[in-house]
Amino acid sequence: MNKKVSVLMSTYNGEKYLKEQLDSILEQSYKNIEIIIRDDGSIDNTVNILKEYQQKHKNIIVECGENLGYINSFFELLKMANANYYAFADQDDIWLENKIELAVNSLNLLNDSKPNMAFSNSDYYDTEMNLLGVGVKNKKYSFLFSLYECVTQGMTIVINQAAKDMTVNNLPDKCFSHEWWIYMICSSMGEIGYDDITTVKYRRDRKNVTAEGQGMLAVLIWQIKNLVLGGGIKNIKMQQHEFKRIFYNQLPNENKKIVDFFIYKNYNFIKSFKKVFCFKKVRRRLTDDIKLRILFIFGVF
Repeated sequence: MNKKVSVLMSTYNGEKYLKEQLDSILEQSYKNIEIIIRDDGSIDNTVNILKEYQQKHKNIIVECGENLGYINSFFELLKMANANYYAFADQDDIWLENKIELAVNSLNLLNDSKPNMAFSNSDYYDTEMNLLGVGVKNKKYSFLFSLYECVTQGMTIVINQAAKDMTVNNLPDKCFSHEWWIYMICSSMGEIGYDDITTVKYRRDRKNVTAEGQGMLAVLIWQIKNLVLGGGIKNIKMQQHEFKRIFYNQLPNENKKIVDFFIYKNYNFIKSFKKVFCFKKVRRRLTDDIKLRILFIFGVF
């Protein structure tokens, strides 16, 4: 069966690079796709570009809405779409032509009754598409890792219908990001397919929204700025508690035990001490694992 893929893109003042991204999606080797775009209140020429492409291509659907922020805009896109698989797209990257094909191949191997995700890697480019560096390869993922770190990048993700349904039927009041929320769902209750190859040219024109692909010092500065000073840790904890509130009773027993061990509201010295000396890795990289255990000591997490 040639399964249909809905590519979901949220745009906001993206006129500068939008055409390159749309062209790369339209040139995918996998052809049974539609592109659903929700503009999140742009005030530049973005909407005119979208309407121009919509007139030329029958498989492009454009919806213009009020500004909701990118997280809720992507959730709205998921509600609108009706396909077999769903891919997320940023407005300023460039996709390699086999991106969707590889993801579909991965998802086709999984149990479709479960909430499943396929993801891949990206490399990093400047605004003129000059290579800056190669992204992290051989990514390790697990439900435990998902509590503290999102190893997936939204523009590399494709999910199945079960993951879509579980997401839109259980939307959080607030979460750190839509891709992190879906990663937690799929890693805890479904299956994940991972291609250790690059499928996206990630254009860094977003003031380094993520730390991935940067050197150790840059990562540390990003973590201090965004997680400690910028309220990121508070938002991650809030996301953990939202996930526990919504999904706890649906989790398999082994993941309920992880939630009980790591997620609780009030500081408890004994529990925090046990977390510090937990024999399982809680972050992929040793340095990040050590830093997180230090935060456990002080009850920050």
